[in-house]
Amino acid sequence: MEQTPWVEAPKLTDARVAIITTAAIHRADDRPFTGHEGDYRVIPGDVDYKDLAMTHSSTNFDRSAYQQDVNVCFPLDHLRTLVDSKEIESVADWHYSFMGSTAPQRMEPAATEVSRFLFGDKVNLVLLIPV
Repeated sequence: MEQTPWVEAPKLTDARVAIITTAAIHRADDRPFTGHEGDYRVIPGDVDYKDLAMTHSSTNFDRSAYQQDVNVCFPLDHLRTLVDSKEIESVADWHYSFMGSTAPQRMEPAATEVSRFLFGDKVNLVLLIPV
């Protein structure tokens, strides 16, 4: 397997970071994930964790860590700490969540759309949290 990155990563101190998770996390008042359709949910960067829900449907998925600490699947608090300590430049205004264990071809249209949103938000580093 080739080891060359697709793009040159920015210095962390210049990074504007977004989160993409496959934990099917969304705002509690958003439409829940109901299957493996390949769709996504948008999570604002100023979200309060108490306003989040998880509707991942896999019987093999253990939710106990998420229930104890949302940062396990969606480490926004940690990114905010990195901004405060000036280790990264900023956190994106928007973050994205997908349902894991979905066929890549079903996710491709949504992933293409999300990439445009990330570009518009001037994100230059994405933290992918596969679940």
